[in-house]
Amino acid sequence: MKTLASALPDAAASAPFPADFIWGVATSAYQIEGAAHEGGRGPSIWDVFAATPGKVAGGDTGEHACDHYHRYREDVALMQSLGVDAYRFSIAWPRVQPDGAGAWNEEGWAFYGRLLDALDDAGIAAHATLYHWDLPQALEDKGGWRNRDTAARFADYAAEFVRRFGERVKTIATHNEPLCTAMIGHEEGRFAPGLKDRKAAYQVAHHLLLSHGLAMQAMRAAGARAALGIVLNQSPAYPAAPTEDARIAARLADAMCNRLFMDPLFRGAYPADLLAHLGADAPVVLPGDMALIGAPLDFLGINYYSRIWAGAPAGQPAPCALGVTDMGWEIYPQGLTEHLVRIARDYNPPPIYITENGAACVDVPEAGAVHDPQRIRFLASHIAALRSAMAQGADVRGYFAWSLLDNFEWDSGYAKRFGLVFVDYPTQQRTLKDSALWYHDWIVGQRRAASVRES
Repeated sequence: MKTLASALPDAAASAPFPADFIWGVATSAYQIEGAAHEGGRGPSIWDVFAATPGKVAGGDTGEHACDHYHRYREDVALMQSLGVDAYRFSIAWPRVQPDGAGAWNEEGWAFYGRLLDALDDAGIAAHATLYHWDLPQALEDKGGWRNRDTAARFADYAAEFVRRFGERVKTIATHNEPLCTAMIGHEEGRFAPGLKDRKAAYQVAHHLLLSHGLAMQAMRAAGARAALGIVLNQSPAYPAAPTEDARIAARLADAMCNRLFMDPLFRGAYPADLLAHLGADAPVVLPGDMALIGAPLDFLGINYYSRIWAGAPAGQPAPCALGVTDMGWEIYPQGLTEHLVRIARDYNPPPIYITENGAACVDVPEAGAVHDPQRIRFLASHIAALRSAMAQGADVRGYFAWSLLDNFEWDSGYAKRFGLVFVDYPTQQRTLKDSALWYHDWIVGQRRAASVRES
């Protein structure tokens, strides 16, 4: 394999990670699988949402995506060529249970069995996520996550996954980024199911947490041997000015983005300042809910992309000293360090995995190569920031780059590319970007450093 070991010598010379640190890549089902109408799969809320005119850029849908359903062996071979230890992926609930209740779809389960076989053969550990936003449409027709009963249906699904594959995966995350499901899907309306109702959004947040607690209980009852946890997207909030108004704005942003989920999981209650802010829009919580939600976690997944710049006057952007990604998100690696240190101090969580971190860039193939130096700088700087947090006491056990493949990027359609691997969608040809080669060399370098320490 062509190498890029000299691309960032300063980053490569930073303190080595522990020998057992996990290096991986991540994807999600709706973003890569395609085969939306094959193998007995039922429709999801994203199938319906994406098919609605004006909801997704370019009118794109996940109907074909990266055709991973048929090309998974090729994609596992790509992972193997990168030398990763682990692969984080999600199960499409409507593929294994089309109606979200009742009969299981054996063809759907068989697909994930074949994927696990391929990963086993490649020596790559499987890290599964049960829900990455693709709720069966049949459940949405009954109220979706606004309906408390959906939490019970999710627990049934989680237990079935454990019964079938619980001994074949290293970790199981109940949810990926419930903040996005609740707020972007039910308050902002930019994601499926496309509602704009603040009260509904916060009730959905509670039902997602409740479903997590019920699923943890159900998976343990089913004899789960995998480590169980949840994945949260988190962004530290910084006041945009040295004023009381900006500090209040940052505190509220932290409550809405971070403490909304962390406090129930680790402290048994929603943040008091957030409840005061919400007033009548605060979620209805029934007796016993918080005890379920606070079930002990084996791990905590954190997805980090940028920070929140709170309380700035209208039109005043964040400083963006290191630039922005193609999503328009500020590149701010030190936010990862500071946030992990804060989380370790304030919550004493179980071991942490960085389950997503990456950058959207404007990637253009040139003579069979894809040069993406901005993504390499992004990855290297955030990995260095992660190492700094670990040196300050954050117990982080692994890092998963987002994403293995360019893919369907939700309401942005196929216009934004996060992958280490370039996907030419008309032909489905895969091309390793320079960042993929750099990541390979980084992993090799870490293993070499670990072997030197042990010798």
